[in-house]
Amino acid sequence: MLKLTLTFTSVIKLAIAVLAITLLSACGTPYATVANRAGEPVMLLGYDPVAYFTKGEPTRGNAQFKTNLPDRTYYFASAENQALFATNPAKYEPQYGGFCASGAAFAIKLGSDPTSWQIYNGRLFIFGDVLGQVAWQTDPAWNVGHADKLWLGIAAKGWRGASLQAYAFKVPHYKNSAQVKADYEAKNPGKPWPSYDPGGMVKNLFNKQPGWRSAEGFGQPALGYPE
Repeated sequence: MLKLTLTFTSVIKLAIAVLAITLLSACGTPYATVANRAGEPVMLLGYDPVAYFTKGEPTRGNAQFKTNLPDRTYYFASAENQALFATNPAKYEPQYGGFCASGAAFAIKLGSDPTSWQIYNGRLFIFGDVLGQVAWQTDPAWNVGHADKLWLGIAAKGWRGASLQAYAFKVPHYKNSAQVKADYEAKNPGKPWPSYDPGGMVKNLFNKQPGWRSAEGFGQPALGYPE
């Protein structure tokens, strides 16, 4: 029988890690929001969730047409879109709180670029960047299947705490960046993996808000923060 030996020091380190994650579990907002000048938690950097369905493209919303829901605010490009949203918010809201749908498959709540998106089976999926989008597109059904199950347990958690926990205690089907890239290349022979710098763990987990790369133009055109 295989015996697992833990030193006193390793036990203490593990206990500290568990305690830190527990204390941080509520850290960060439950949705991929950024604050506007009034302090309201705005989704999609102020882009209109309805326009993805009606226009088929990302469309910047206007603070004149906004709807406040618990822990999140949406901007719309027109009163018509705002009214359409009111008839069925669940139909138009992005999946997984607007966080990257690729990361959600591993219980990670990070990244939100409203210009990286896809409608799949009538649902709006947002990605953190081009890497998340192409990784997800390698096998949408696999990603959605895992994310739907995991989301039930992390939906109400703050994004920072949930992501720290996901990295510390990885799900059984977790894939690192090299494995994700290998999957992509196997299914897309001759098609290069996109060149993109996601910004590093420290910035994404501690120094910045969800969507900061697209808002500030880190490796892509700057969308700006919502007014």
